[in-house]
Amino acid sequence: MINQPISVRIIEVDRERRRLILSERAASAESRASIKERVINELEEGQVYTGRVTSLADFGAFVNINGADGLVHLSELSWDRLQHPREMLAVGQEVKVKVINIDREKRRIGLSMRALQEDPWRARMEKFSVGQLVEGVITRLTKFGAFARLEGDIEGLIHISELSEHRIEHPKEALKEGEVKTLRIIRIDPDQHRIGLSLRKVDSAAFADKDFKMLTQELRSESPDESPPPELPEELPPSDEAGGEEEK
Repeated sequence: MINQPISVRIIEVDRERRRLILSERAASAESRASIKERVINELEEGQVYTGRVTSLADFGAFVNINGADGLVHLSELSWDRLQHPREMLAVGQEVKVKVINIDREKRRIGLSMRALQEDPWRARMEKFSVGQLVEGVITRLTKFGAFARLEGDIEGLIHISELSEHRIEHPKEALKEGEVKTLRIIRIDPDQHRIGLSLRKVDSAAFADKDFKMLTQELRSESPDESPPPELPEELPPSDEAGGEEEK
């Protein structure tokens, strides 16, 4: 470091002794702050950067992009549930991140790694559609409705208004935990990972056409080798025996 220029900041002036107290650390901190301010002004939400992990905390990981640290919250690391960032990251690791939030007043940068990964929930939901009848296991009752597990970790909510045609005060009047029920999907929100289910619309006439089509598809898939029954003609041909005299 001898004969090498460094940046310092004056932190104290003693005029009587004609002495200055300097700090390289303060200058470095000031330099980092100015760099972060510049980076924040240049960033735009939705941009993707390659950065390096600088530190790990219980609540997430800090990643340096272009000289400024941003936070990847624990919930934004992966679609899988993690207890700590060290389960998938290490300090010094190079990662790709997406800018999802910029708070210029507080000089905070929100980053996400999960946003760059394929959402497994959407892939599992490809087999489901609004109006479809499904089997669900009642997993939990609350005052506003009941939760039903369709398969794996996919759960949907049956709002209390969708339990019965009659007014009920609590879902326990219509359901019990552990019961298997036929339910109808009435809403799918892929962004929020939410499924709306209905018990009272299972036999709804509004879905009769869809139910008939689904039943037809199921029957065809169960017996693909069997040809469909022939369609009857609009008018039957006259019978030779009907209304005629027997030949002698």
